[in-house]
Amino acid sequence: MDELVVSTVVYLPAEETYDFLVDFPRYANYSEHLKEIVQRRGDGGAGTRYALRFAWWKLSYTVESEVTEVDPPAWVEWRIVKNLDASGRWRIEELADIPEDAPADATVASRVSMEVAYDPGSANESRVSLPRFVNLGWVADKIRPAITSEAENVVERVVADLEGEPRSVDLTVERGSGSGSGSAVE
Repeated sequence: MDELVVSTVVYLPAEETYDFLVDFPRYANYSEHLKEIVQRRGDGGAGTRYALRFAWWKLSYTVESEVTEVDPPAWVEWRIVKNLDASGRWRIEELADIPEDAPADATVASRVSMEVAYDPGSANESRVSLPRFVNLGWVADKIRPAITSEAENVVERVVADLEGEPRSVDLTVERGSGSGSGSAVE
């Protein structure tokens, strides 16, 4: 499994940040590659399912995800239940102290992390429209850097919407790979 964690600080309470992040349908505004949310079944809490249509390069793919657990205001967990082996979580932690480089008007700060674990080789080849002479292994190798870049863009766009305006965002990016439970972060 490959692992990716992108985190940053936002200058809002954890509760407000959680309420924003649990509203998954708005994510189509943040991702260059998420083309549409085809279907939503549920109220956004645990058990809610989404069919998501992605497009990258000459590849288009629909995956189905499910919100597996929510713990307001600490996290929203999800997993892909169809066509890909992946899971993730938005984690929100209100900080005890405001960072020294915070805006002058900041009165509260929270760390927001987008955590994802995925197996790029688990995509169901029969459901992926690949160009002739292109194999899924090659695509998996090429998509890793695109996933990291996309995760960074999503977090930056979320911060801009949360705080009401874009700003330079200091991101912490951790990548790991391994066989599952014993993965090491690079």
